[in-house]
Amino acid sequence: MAPAVRRRLVAAALVVPFLLGACGSPAAQPPPASTSDTTVAEITAGDEYNDTDVMFLQMFVHHQRQALQMTATAVKRAQDPELKTLAQAVQVTESDELKMIEGWLRSWGKSTEVDTAPNLHAHHGGLPGTGPAEIEALTTVKDAEFDTSFLSLFLAHQHNAMELANLVRSGGKNAETKAFGERVRASRQGGIQQMLTMMTS
Repeated sequence: MAPAVRRRLVAAALVVPFLLGACGSPAAQPPPASTSDTTVAEITAGDEYNDTDVMFLQMFVHHQRQALQMTATAVKRAQDPELKTLAQAVQVTESDELKMIEGWLRSWGKSTEVDTAPNLHAHHGGLPGTGPAEIEALTTVKDAEFDTSFLSLFLAHQHNAMELANLVRSGGKNAETKAFGERVRASRQGGIQQMLTMMTS
């Protein structure tokens, strides 16, 4: 992907949801603008962290991988050009986020995988609710039903991202991890509002 195209897709993923989110929720504020070509994958987290930081990042790696699977299907199958563009933008942004948080975990000597045993996560709301069967179903649903099916599933998925961010907000120690959680809360809230608008338009 050409750098200029990549930058435009990043802008679509970050700026548009914040503009839409500002109309519906005064709590959603955009992050500081940056004019550099530095991606989020190049941000380091430092050495101070606790178990909550690690668990949040491991769970979010799992969450991001699912999002990339879903949006890859949407890029191929979306009927609405606006939805296809949104899926491409999400892929660019969340790919960078994934590289970043995987890098943080490796720098701490921690696994990038999360134990998916349900009993280990019951006390903080469980793992992301999107399952492999639901993601696979997006590849077989009829073309005419794809956009609605994708939006319904991805809305729930992004809402779960906000719930995961609450985990590190209340119990995390690492400053960059907590800041990332706040960016997730704001950007996903804006994205949810954008997708709701697409569903009702």
